[in-house]
Order: sequence, then C-alpha cells, then structure tokens
Amino acid sequence: MKTSAFLRSLSVWKTSLLAAAIVGASFGCVTTQSDKGFVSLFDGKTLNGWTLLGKKGDGYGVKDGVLFCAKGGGGNLLTDKEYADFILRFEFKLEPGSNNGIGIRTPFEGATLAYTGMEIQILDTAYDKPLKPAQYHGSVYDIVPAKTGALKPAGEWNTEEITAQGRRIKVTVNGKVIVDTDLNRVTDAATLRKHPGMLREKGHLGFLGHNDYCEFPNIRIKELPATNPHNIAPKGFTKLFNGRDLEGWKGLVGDPVKRAKMTPLEMAVAQIKADQDMAQHWRVEDGALVFDGKGKSLCTAKDYADFEMLVDWKILPDGDSGIYLHGSPQIQIWDPWGKNEKARVGSGGVFNNQTHPAAPTKLADHFIGDWNRFRILMVGEKVHVFLNGELVVNNVTMENYWDRTQPIFPTGQLELQNHGNTLWFRNVYVREINTSSPIASAPPPPQPPKAAPAAKGKKAAPKAAPKKK
Repeated sequence: MKTSAFLRSLSVWKTSLLAAAIVGASFGCVTTQSDKGFVSLFDGKTLNGWTLLGKKGDGYGVKDGVLFCAKGGGGNLLTDKEYADFILRFEFKLEPGSNNGIGIRTPFEGATLAYTGMEIQILDTAYDKPLKPAQYHGSVYDIVPAKTGALKPAGEWNTEEITAQGRRIKVTVNGKVIVDTDLNRVTDAATLRKHPGMLREKGHLGFLGHNDYCEFPNIRIKELPATNPHNIAPKGFTKLFNGRDLEGWKGLVGDPVKRAKMTPLEMAVAQIKADQDMAQHWRVEDGALVFDGKGKSLCTAKDYADFEMLVDWKILPDGDSGIYLHGSPQIQIWDPWGKNEKARVGSGGVFNNQTHPAAPTKLADHFIGDWNRFRILMVGEKVHVFLNGELVVNNVTMENYWDRTQPIFPTGQLELQNHGNTLWFRNVYVREINTSSPIASAPPPPQPPKAAPAAKGKKAAPKAAPKKK
C-alpha cells in the first residue's frame, strides 16, 4: 500500500473511532475492552428478542438508539431467553420521581414479578414521603436494602451493573457497590413466605415499568458458567445423601403421633427393626438412592424445623411417591399421564390438604423416566414448591394429616415415600433456616437522599412509596 493511501486509511479509522466514542458518550459510556464476552440484548432499533406482558398505556418503545418506558405506560418487558448466572450492564436516565425495575430470574408473567421473581429497584430520589429501606434505588426490592448516594440527579446518565451468581447478588451504580449480598442470609419468615422468587435459579430479564418515563440504551449481558456436579451440595446447603451409602438415614417407625407415645426403649427396639427393613429395600446405585417398591419410607436421622430442600427424583409409569415434611404428608410425586385420573394435575401439590389448596398450580413434570427436581421451602406451616424451576405451590399451609385439629408439627424428619414400584432419588440437600434471627443481610436503614430539585417556578408533586403488584 502506498504511503498516501495508508495515511488516508489511518485517518478514516481514527475518525470512525471518534464517532463511536461520541455516540457512546451521549449515552453515558463507551463499550471498552472490559465488555469482552458481553452480548447486546437491545439492537438499538427494535424490541426484537423481547416480549411485553401486561401492557400499560403505550408500553415501551425505541427512539434514537434508546429503549424507553412511555410516560403513563409500562408493563413487564421480558427477554425471550432465560438466564441463570450473569453480569448485566446498562445505562439509564430518569425523570424526577421515575419508578421502574430490573426483573431478574423471573417467570414469563405479566404481574407480581417482584415476588415470583426478583426485582432490582430503579427509582429516582424525588420522593417526599419516606421509603422502606429495601425500596431505594438498587435494592433487591423488599428483600435487601441498597446503600444510597450513588445515583445521579434526574436527567443525567447513570451506569449500572448487576451480577447474579448463585445466591450472590451484587449491584454497582456509577462505579459504587451498593448491594453485595448472599440471599441465603435472608432469614425473616415473612420475607421468605412473600418472596419465593428469590429461590429461582434462572429466568427472564426485563424492565418492570410503573407508568413513569425512563430511558435505557446499551443493554448487554455476559453469561457466567454454572456447574452442578451430582452429590456436591450447593453453597449454604448440607448433603443428606453422600452418593455411596445410607449414612444419615433410618427406617420408618410408625407415624409422629405413635412415635411420641413410645418409651425410649420401645423406640430403640422399633428402630432396629425398621433399619433392618430399610436395608432390604433401599440401595445405592450409580450415585442414586433406589427403592424396590416393597418396603417403607426412608427417613432422615435428624429432625428439621424451617428449611430449604433440594431433591431430584425419577419414577416409572404409574409411579406414586412423595416427600414428607416434618413427618406429615406430603409433597406429591406421581405419573400425570398414567392410569390415575387424579394425577393429571401433575406433581408437587400438597396432596393431603383438605381445607387449603392441594393441587399444584401447573403441570411441570418431565416425561416419565427423566429426572425431575424439587426445591421446597418450609417456614412454619407454610410451603413453597418449585418443580423443574416452576413455582407450583406458593405459600400454602400444610395441614397436619395425623391430627387435623392441630397445626403441623414444628419439627420433624424428612421422608422419601413410595407406593409400590421402583423409584430413584439423588442430589438430596438441605439448608436449615433460623427464622427467629433477624435478616442478616439487612444493614441499618439508609438516610433518605435529597430529592431532585423541581423545575424553576414549579413544585414537584409528592409521591407515595412505590408498591410492586
């Protein structure tokens, strides 16, 4: 290449870089080498790859390379794709008092995503009424409060990064870390009952609009690798099954009422007999617990109060099983496509309930012969159940099958139960929760930030504290 041609090429290259920098600076940032591995979620022209649910007013739109929530509009604008562990980066600009939110790991729904999923709050400081600690910008809404002071005044561009890796959630605004929490440290019973979405492992991302104008350019994400080796407990959980033998398990003796009436000697004798029966019908094969269908339930040697349980299971055609909690029936497992018409609702329901809901809210079973996963949260007598990532039981009261005049037993063993044919369990983990302790993740309430000044000659109207529906 001749020298003159080379210099012209170099000049064009420099001009292109300068133009890109100017465009990026207009939105508050320039994509740099630190964005390596990130992919764009927004093409700057359309809402391709996104779906709007529960549309309000004019919903969302695109102008001048910016995704915006319309004034008086909104709804849940969700990615078509689901994400588990990730780093999300974006810019945003608010008007005085603007309220929106970033939904993470949410189901594909048009409402309640701050509860059935999680929401990272987006909120301007121009509120005359005080907010709850976990309602300020950047908070894991209604769960974990954010530090204040990082948000720029309305009308200026902000940068934000959200990292979700397992139960760790980190939020950085304009270079300042305002949330860095382990959700396993949330132990408040009311919060756990109200927010089953904080247990979700993956879901959609999105904007949760609340009738206020907001702008969002340059939205990008980097997915983080997730590994789930068998019989290795996730962080915060204890392994109940070691993948090799029946250590930590025992045979079933009667029911809770009968066991309570036994003397220590009677219980010891009965337990020896039950353990002998267990050894004949339960075995370990290829890292899984296998039941031949001819004996009784397999029980944990330890009792539990409030807990989160993970367990994978697999059944044969017309299989019928369940997980006893606190020694009382039962989170149901059965074949939705078999001979039993009652099973058409699917697995995961609180089978023996009579007064409170018994059926799951949706069919989420995998096909017979495939592995399924339960995630069960028990707080007092209330139960959440996820089946294969779908919330099928939401804060339902579990009834005491053995004595319906009484609430469920406050503590009890966990039992793997079956009715007459072969089944398999693996990856059995538990996380005990001390709900009598305060929320360990909650810092002292932040100082209310100063409201953004109203335009000259006008007074900003007060707004009530934001509520998520």
